[in-house]
Parts: sequence; structure tokens; C-alpha cells
Amino acid sequence: MAPAAATRPTVLITGATAGLGAAYARALAARGHPLVLVARDRERLAAAAEALQGAHGVPVETIAADLSTDAGVDTVIARIAEGEGAEGRVVGLLVNNAGFGTKGSIARGDGAAQDTMVRLHILAVHRLTQAAIKVMVPRGRGAVITVASVASYLTSPGNVNYCATKGYQRMAMESLAAEVTPRGVYVQALCPGFTRTEFHERAAMSMHSIPGWMWLEADAVVAASLAAMERGGPTVVIPGAQYQAAVLLLRFLPRWAVRLMSGRYRETRRLVEG
Repeated sequence: MAPAAATRPTVLITGATAGLGAAYARALAARGHPLVLVARDRERLAAAAEALQGAHGVPVETIAADLSTDAGVDTVIARIAEGEGAEGRVVGLLVNNAGFGTKGSIARGDGAAQDTMVRLHILAVHRLTQAAIKVMVPRGRGAVITVASVASYLTSPGNVNYCATKGYQRMAMESLAAEVTPRGVYVQALCPGFTRTEFHERAAMSMHSIPGWMWLEADAVVAASLAAMERGGPTVVIPGAQYQAAVLLLRFLPRWAVRLMSGRYRETRRLVEG
């Protein structure tokens, strides 16, 4: 049986109806945490809330918001700020999970989609995290988890802004951790590799060539993230021995070698020259 919801901090999860967001919601509801689920699709939010409440008996709020817009971010910030004056409404854990991928050349691709990615992965994460930290630091407790990616260590033709924005997320969380950990707030950048979710299908990416040993399961990724949070570290969490080894190589190899390892020169020429 889950612990009484009143004894657990409220968790706000963005991108909460699919993929890792949904896995976080299941895992944290099972532990008795009240949830605030944020996503764009009202129907999926309602269905997720009903399922979680039925399975675990925890309170579940929903916020339908597009976090690539100022209005959507403002709506979620307003909910986070409510906790400053109401103990039962305090968001004790923020999970920045909302995100998406694209493929294709910057020169030839959809500029609007790239703009949306930058706003969602960078500006929304910054603003929501800042709002949460302003509530958590005075209380001397709380946590922020941002779902970055192993791609934060890469440069990849066809995924320019994805790698760059995930790099921002990882580096921002590392810096923020140094700032607020001494004040009682835990910060994590979760950097998974290929994970079995809807992510690649939504981006219309064919993943048939990726060998089975490279895939991670969403529930296992979330379990690694929450286990690290519970023991107070590390700040950067890389699930899977295969990806820990890869990142170790990526951090110490010269950049030309990293580009060579990516095996993308031929694809670069195809993207640019058509």
C-alpha cells in the first residue's frame, strides 16, 4: 500500500502523459506522492490522472499547457508559486521532461519546429526551474530533475539543436547543483540513451538499425534517476553501463575523433547537398 499522500512532497511533471514522463508519474504515484501532470493533450491528461488515482489513490492535478509558449509556461509557474503560501500545495519535486526530437538539416528543415525546440528545451526549463528553486531554497529542501540526454555530449548532423539544447540542460543543471546543493536542494540532469518510448515514433525516426543491446526500458531509467535522487547524488545520471562507457570515451576523446565515431559524414553530405 502506498504511504499517505500527505506525508509525501507534491511532484510536478512536464510531458507527463507519455514516455519517461509517464514512467515518472507511475513510479512516484506508487510511492504515494501527490502529482501535478502537465501536457498539451487534455484528454490524455484526464485518462492518465484517472488511471493513477485508481491504481494508487493519490491526488492528481492536471494542467493542459503548451510549454513552448509564454502563456503555457506562465500557467505552470503560477501553480508552482502557489506553494509559497500553502504547505499542502508546495511542489517538492519538479521533473522537467517535456521535449521532442527532429531530424534534418538546419538549412532545409522546418524553422518553426527548431524555434519550438529551443523554447521548450531551454527557455521553459529555465523558467520553470527558476520558479521551483525560488520556492525550494527558502524551505531548505526540494529537488529538480531535468531529462537531458546522452546526446548532450555529442555533435550530430541532422540533430543540431537537439544536441545543443540537451547540452544546455545538462550544463545548466550541473551549475545549478553547485549553487543550491549547499542550501538543501538536489538537482539532477538525467542523460539516458536510446529508450523505448514514443519519442522516436513522434519524430518520424526509423530506429530499426539500432541493435537491441543499446535500448533502455523507461521504467528502469526512471528507477535509476529516483535512486540517485534518494541518495543525494550524483548530479548527472547516465543509466546503462553501455552509455556510461560511451560518455567516458566522449568526454576524453578529441572532438575530431568524436565526429568520426558518429559515422555521420556521409549523412551530412546527403543532408546538405540533397
